[in-house]
Amino acid sequence: MDLALVVMAAGLGSRFGGNKQLVEVGPTGEVFFDFAIADAVGAGATHVVLIVRREFEPTVRDHIEARYGDAFRLSTVCQDEFGPQRSKPWGTAHAVLAVAEVVREPFIVVNADDYYGEKSYGRLAESLSIASPDTALLTAFRLGNTLPIEGTVSRGVCKVTGGRLTSLVETHGIGRADDGRILSTDPEGEHADDTPVSMNMWGFAPTIFHHLRRCWSEFYDRHKDDPKTEFLLPTTVALLRDEGLLDVRVVHTDDEWIGVTNPDDLEPARARLHALRG
Repeated sequence: MDLALVVMAAGLGSRFGGNKQLVEVGPTGEVFFDFAIADAVGAGATHVVLIVRREFEPTVRDHIEARYGDAFRLSTVCQDEFGPQRSKPWGTAHAVLAVAEVVREPFIVVNADDYYGEKSYGRLAESLSIASPDTALLTAFRLGNTLPIEGTVSRGVCKVTGGRLTSLVETHGIGRADDGRILSTDPEGEHADDTPVSMNMWGFAPTIFHHLRRCWSEFYDRHKDDPKTEFLLPTTVALLRDEGLLDVRVVHTDDEWIGVTNPDDLEPARARLHALRG
């Protein structure tokens, strides 16, 4: 099966305070998306697509070509040049739609500033190889494997029935209490370590682009004058599921997620990646 990796790297990184997609975090100078590329290629991907902003496109392309040569087919797509212009990116579903002209094969979608683990790519690629064109796949992580040492985070808490995603609730203020319990503030609750959560790692057939074009047109008609509302992938997938157009299946992984939201997260992330991949 032909397989592509689509990396969303056009975010502003405002909470971090800079372009964190290009910060070195690995033991041999890797940035986060280097691990995504290595693990996806190891799982069979032959086409890598980077969604970037125009100002960073030459730097990103130079980085990948210097590191990998011609080990795979490389495409770069500038989200800020796709569709109407505004200062804030239009969102993750808009980013995926931006690659419609270059992606013809089933594809994995990930964030550029997250580490998902080698097994996650293998399991998702295997599931994509047997999925029907009207199936979307979401990789679900164990909540306990996605929490920072300190502070709180937001996670998409999944409800899974018979292997299908039936709901995804954006839950905020999630952190581990002194007694080891995992608590959230919005909505308030207590969560088990093995609660499945989304970290925005998806698998799609290229037929998804037909649906995204229609949803984008409807979204833009409603929000074209709003400078902040985003066309988001989880929301759009849920809409298509509820319309009966998409069967959303869940692929579980016990891999550890590592990411950087704030500057203080950087050194712990580096230490953990050195331990895992050194």
